[in-house]
Amino acid sequence: MIEEMLEYNKKFVADKKYERYKTSKYPDKKIAILTCMDTRLVELLPAALGIKNGDVKMIKNAGGMISNPFGSVVRSLLIGIVELGVEEVMVIGHTDCGVAGVNADKMIKHLTERGISQEQIDMMSYCGIDFKSWLRGFDSVEDSVKETVELLRKHPLIPKDVTITGYIMDSYTGELTSIDI
Repeated sequence: MIEEMLEYNKKFVADKKYERYKTSKYPDKKIAILTCMDTRLVELLPAALGIKNGDVKMIKNAGGMISNPFGSVVRSLLIGIVELGVEEVMVIGHTDCGVAGVNADKMIKHLTERGISQEQIDMMSYCGIDFKSWLRGFDSVEDSVKETVELLRKHPLIPKDVTITGYIMDSYTGELTSIDI
């Protein structure tokens, strides 16, 4: 499958299809969106919000969650805010999320079934990785969005003039519901 994508890329570049996507590194709408990596949102979310290439900074991960307040998600948001002009952050969870109900113990079991040794898992623990926290999912998408918004609003490095709001998107219709926090 990767080879097909690489062949497509060669034709894409040769045909100069990239020209319609030209924009700057600064988000036109001054918004960053933190959301889930769910495949249904790849085209649905931008279409449902009327955003195009260059409008926003989009940060995606499993569940649209922050697993470490000083990890890559917050780092990306800080760079967007401080260096690239982001003034608002939208945290967007979605219905039927695959991270809902994810269990760290099951994840560890599945890792060992895939050939990761207990020794490797123990080494990560010795290095300070708390698997229970790092691999956790959530029970309620609404609570997860609230937790993420609250973390960002209280974060010591996020300027207080940045607006941070939370939403849940229907992964079928694209309808956005605001979460009161």
